[in-house]
Amino acid sequence: LSTLDSLIKYIKSDLEVPVTPFFLHIVSEKSVKMLSTLDSDKHRECLAVVDAEVPRFEFGAYIPQENFCINLKTKFIQNEDRELLVSFAGNVEDKTVAEYGDDGISQKATVKTGVASKADAVIPSPVRLKPYRTFTEVDQPESDFVFRMKEDKYDGVQCALFEADGGAWKLHAMESIQEYLEEQLKGVDGFTIIS
Repeated sequence: LSTLDSLIKYIKSDLEVPVTPFFLHIVSEKSVKMLSTLDSDKHRECLAVVDAEVPRFEFGAYIPQENFCINLKTKFIQNEDRELLVSFAGNVEDKTVAEYGDDGISQKATVKTGVASKADAVIPSPVRLKPYRTFTEVDQPESDFVFRMKEDKYDGVQCALFEADGGAWKLHAMESIQEYLEEQLKGVDGFTIIS
């Protein structure tokens, strides 16, 4: 299965769900397993596996400016920082990122502000973004990212996002999955949700 809703429909259908209690194990932010209780041989049967289909984004890797802007528009939920980043990254001029330096927290670059005008701007960092990283039925966790740019003499301006929350978003996503399953399965007996 690939959605939480498909698992919920499976459980509520009573087609193959065992009469004995079962577990919903939230393995990760992208995976949930439905397991039986221990049998007489102390084994558990895996009754269903749900793996989220999420778009891939290369965190921690520099990618070409145009691809970066497209990825931001298509793989991140719209918020204020996403729009600021798309606008900034899309308007940085080639040959200006390296000129202004890097203080470890922010960078400066020249951005196009009109047809022929230019202005210096500070690259925002960190930014709060909501990439698609878990099941679409639950709210995508928002977290901090360090935004960096560099200029490559062959590939031009390159952009990267580095995760800056130590993986805390994964725990938040797993909590959201558990809350969603508990809400959707109210009134259904014989199961326990663990993460």
